[in-house]
Amino acid sequence: MGRGEGVKLAFGGRMNENLRIVVVAPDLAVADPDDDHAVLQAERSRALRIGLLENNFNLIATLPADVFLSDRLAQLQPDLIIVDAESEARDALEHVVMATRNERRPIVMFTNDEDTSHVKDAVAAGVSAYIVAGLAPQRIRPILDVAMARFQHEQALRAELADAKSELKDRKVIDRAKGLLMQRQSLTEKAAYEKLRKTAMDKGLRLAEVAQRMLDAAELLG
Repeated sequence: MGRGEGVKLAFGGRMNENLRIVVVAPDLAVADPDDDHAVLQAERSRALRIGLLENNFNLIATLPADVFLSDRLAQLQPDLIIVDAESEARDALEHVVMATRNERRPIVMFTNDEDTSHVKDAVAAGVSAYIVAGLAPQRIRPILDVAMARFQHEQALRAELADAKSELKDRKVIDRAKGLLMQRQSLTEKAAYEKLRKTAMDKGLRLAEVAQRMLDAAELLG
């Protein structure tokens, strides 16, 4: 079973203990106890982690948003990433997006920052859910459910688009190969197609592969 299928089962079957979650957040330690902002942010971050545990989610790690994040995520292979950030939300998100650019994962962002000017950019960058002031424990489960469903839907659309592009490319290659056979062997379009199809069946290859090999050979021979 692939990771994508495992994630789907984890949410679909409510098997939350199987969903591997990483939280990207600043350190809970507050250097200056008189820094009200830092204290508030630490309390928010702590409340998020407690909420995840109370909802029986498998929180496997909490990581800082730094240059090592990509390597750590590659080692941990989480199913979902939660970004907990406020004033440095944009920087944290950039680190996460860069760390997941080669292997997409659902990303949920929690923040108390009411400046929503970069929400559009966050969603475009791959954030499945952008939640402002949404740390009430009872809200965590439905938020993650919706984020995962949206991510799966977007992945399905991307797969459909990739398949459509691949099919169009294959069709163009096959048409070029048919044209070559028609020109060089004086075949009808139907006869050229049947010759390609028979060759593909005999060799156990896809029709587009046979067509591409024929075009490559023709290019080499001139």
